[in-house]
Amino acid sequence: MSPSSKCRLMRSAGFSLIELMIAVAIAGILLAIAIPGYNSYVRQSRRNDARSALLDLAGRQERYYNTNGNQYTCTLSNLGYNATGSSTVVGNGYYSVSLATCPASTATTPSTYSITATPNTTDQKKDTACLYFYIDNTGTQMAGNSAVAAVTGSPCWSQ
Repeated sequence: MSPSSKCRLMRSAGFSLIELMIAVAIAGILLAIAIPGYNSYVRQSRRNDARSALLDLAGRQERYYNTNGNQYTCTLSNLGYNATGSSTVVGNGYYSVSLATCPASTATTPSTYSITATPNTTDQKKDTACLYFYIDNTGTQMAGNSAVAAVTGSPCWSQ
């Protein structure tokens, strides 16, 4: 084997610094694209905590209504939740639910309720399309990025 062919074999035995830096740059670009998309899917999956809790509470409210003289309650402990007052953390801790507007029924107005789920964690608060979830005694499901921008029939409930 000639000395020049030995030299060529030694040079092709590994990666050069330039090749290594190009590979690192490509990996960095791929991660910069992939991580935000992954985080978005994780936030969407956590919405299930809010939706499940709201639907569970709505069902419990209806059972309470039927067994307690056509009245809804604003106390979560009356609905079987281990909570004091009208708000508690649900699921894996990503959302809090709260009961609101539970006036007693009168001869002219029936008792009503609304339940709201709001995010607890900083990461879940970045889910701006579906930040808040609502349900009321009529079964209306709303979601949106604020109380004002809540939309009935929002795709947030079906994702």
